[in-house]
Amino acid sequence: MNIIICGAGRVGFTIAKILSEQNHSITVIDQSSDDIQKINDSLDVKAIVGKATYPSILEKANASEADMIIAVTRNDEINMLICQIAYSIFKIQKKIARIRSQDYLNPKFTKVYSKENLPIDVIISPELEIAKSIQRKLEAPGALDNVPFAENKIRLLEIFIKKDCPLINIKLNELTKNFPKLEANILGVIRNEKFIILKKNDVVKENDKVYVIINSAQMELTLSAFGHNEKISNKILIIGGGNIGFNLAKNIEDSFDSARIKIIEKDKDRAEYIANQLTNSIIINGNGLDEDVLSEANLEEIETVLALTNDDEDNLMVSVLVEKFSKDKRTMALINKSNYSLLQSSLKINDLIDPRMNTVSSILKHVHKGTIETAYSILNGEYEVIEAEIIETSELINKELKNANLPEEIKMGAILRDNKIIIPRSNFIFQKKDIVVFLAKRDQLPIVENMFRISSI
Repeated sequence: MNIIICGAGRVGFTIAKILSEQNHSITVIDQSSDDIQKINDSLDVKAIVGKATYPSILEKANASEADMIIAVTRNDEINMLICQIAYSIFKIQKKIARIRSQDYLNPKFTKVYSKENLPIDVIISPELEIAKSIQRKLEAPGALDNVPFAENKIRLLEIFIKKDCPLINIKLNELTKNFPKLEANILGVIRNEKFIILKKNDVVKENDKVYVIINSAQMELTLSAFGHNEKISNKILIIGGGNIGFNLAKNIEDSFDSARIKIIEKDKDRAEYIANQLTNSIIINGNGLDEDVLSEANLEEIETVLALTNDDEDNLMVSVLVEKFSKDKRTMALINKSNYSLLQSSLKINDLIDPRMNTVSSILKHVHKGTIETAYSILNGEYEVIEAEIIETSELINKELKNANLPEEIKMGAILRDNKIIIPRSNFIFQKKDIVVFLAKRDQLPIVENMFRISSI
């Protein structure tokens, strides 16, 4: 596919890297010569210095031959205008825009985004996506991530293996005997910063990050089997009432009747605004780094603290303060600078939230069309967990799994058939309309597309 990416910041760079490694033809446009130089130095893509809103620059990027344009500049209005010009002049088929302003995202105004008005096919809101991601983590205490597939009937869990995990050093093919009622399938692990697809004689080890596909109805049972018996937090403290903190609180209010939320926001006007918008949350105007303010929020009774300000250092310091004054609480911190992840274990932060990869994962979902519905990226897109439907032209129909000739770097996770979850064994036979959730390495995606007869865009 020919794809134009407008914006060479962290998100644009990451998308360009992943898609170019998937053998797409990529052109990146940015006004910053420094950012474009970094692209030229690091990636095998075409890079252009210029304004992506200028038709002449898009023409230079061969927009008339492009299948997709992804607008991820730092300005909402520029991203909108890029999509308009891409459609009106160059008839680019698929247009994706990152939009942050909550006013543009108001459901009342969705009719604006149409071919007749503002032709944007997919709107990515990082703040909304991150809020949803955090909520999913709260729903699965003990899991590092929790991703829904197949109409929410199948889940992918990322679980950290602690030293007291009862599954350590047990071969995968023996887990079924030990947990016969568990509908779960371990896809692989991150071990020593590398992803390993586990075979039936392999074992899970301490400090692994395990990726496991499960029946959504068995969330608590699965986490317990992995040694995680944490309870869902009902008392939550959010530091930072920006778009992420506000949307998270709103989502929790709508979903968890028993949840009690407190938000600390240092900007008085913003604190008053969110207080008027939320119904069951307590808003405290103050600095989350102030010990007196934390005391006012009754930190002792809080179960989970979420540091979601726009300042990485503040978020890390809040987590340190929480650990210092009130141990045994779950802490999560929003971090934009990836090198800060090295501090996670030493600062005893349970989870670091990376906005960049949330946005990238959201965009990658829309690079394919047809029977691919959802994708989740692992290790910066080196592997993807994909949901796809078996259609009548698929070469998998009526084949047993053991005879499907799948590469080793593609592993089937679970199948939804007639509302029933199936963990496939070697004699499993694929049928038309099966919804399949599976793992694939990045360079195997062309095989995946051919296997499911998926076309790009």
